[in-house]
Amino acid sequence: MAYTLPDLPYGYSDLEPHISSSTLEFHHDKHHAKYVNNYNQLAQDAGMADKSIEEVIRAAYNNPELSKLHNNAAQAWNHTFYWSCMSPQKTHPQGELAEKIKSDLGGMDAFKEAFKSSATGQFGSGWTWLVLENGTLKIVSTSNAVNPIVFNQNPLLTMDVWEHAYYLDYQNGRAKYAETFLNNLVNWPFVARQMEAAKQPA
Repeated sequence: MAYTLPDLPYGYSDLEPHISSSTLEFHHDKHHAKYVNNYNQLAQDAGMADKSIEEVIRAAYNNPELSKLHNNAAQAWNHTFYWSCMSPQKTHPQGELAEKIKSDLGGMDAFKEAFKSSATGQFGSGWTWLVLENGTLKIVSTSNAVNPIVFNQNPLLTMDVWEHAYYLDYQNGRAKYAETFLNNLVNWPFVARQMEAAKQPA
């Protein structure tokens, strides 16, 4: 089952001035497209083309012989998820999600500070996530391509902290990028839907 590069859920310029059209064009059309193309070829070569991308990510994680497959599978998945985590419309957590952020993470201000700290503290390339694990919200960062599903965590939100995600707009200012992401770009209705889906039986 070939994995298809998704269209962005908004136009290239729709996230401006926070993320430029140039960044989205390079990030989606070059970086993400390459991960998708590599993944499809590597999955076929490994005899895993009939598996879902989530199955491949789990099966290939920590397998030295499948490291390239894992990295490209996870990066293809991570980027697709990342696009949906952003919206041109400024939104806010509502209802159960807002209450859970308050009870598990100390409220929005504490959440933002912890998320930004995790993102800026991630050495080198990687991702910062809001996940649901055993019914509790947690903030985690992963290096390079690693996806929390390999740790049985349910991703609800992610921010790409590879430099190609922000360097054209923020240079080395990862903290400013994180602040802008949290204050202006998070698609909170999407996050709420992920939390609801994570509560459903597998």
